[in-house]
Amino acid sequence: MLRLSKLIRRRPARHCVRGFCQVVRERDFRLIADSMENLSEEGMRVCPAEAVLTGETLLVSFEIPGFKVWVDVEACVTRVIHGRRPGEHARSLGLQFCDLAPWHRYLIRQALVKVPPVPVGARPGRRVAPSPRELAGLMPCVAPA
Repeated sequence: MLRLSKLIRRRPARHCVRGFCQVVRERDFRLIADSMENLSEEGMRVCPAEAVLTGETLLVSFEIPGFKVWVDVEACVTRVIHGRRPGEHARSLGLQFCDLAPWHRYLIRQALVKVPPVPVGARPGRRVAPSPRELAGLMPCVAPA
């Protein structure tokens, strides 16, 4: 019998990589962002200077940390973070690489082994399980008969 865990494909972990990059809008070659916050094998998060829509195509150029190799790749905007939710401090964009060469993907994977992953934080909108003390406060008081 197949295990369900083998069928589920997990996303690669994001790693704390800050550095210089250039993100340019494809349609008018306008500079969108110039600093990278996080990096994974499939994408990156950048701090934008310009407003961008989800699904827009961008051209990304960045240096793989630890290697002197520059990558030029096409990326799609998958998430626009406005900085209004709790835990978000500034605007940023989530980008997914479209056609990253296997050699570049391998180099990124090797570089990210040495870099710590992004700390897991509470997701906005996720409910926290109440403590037993809070549950007891919600129970109705029953008077002895």
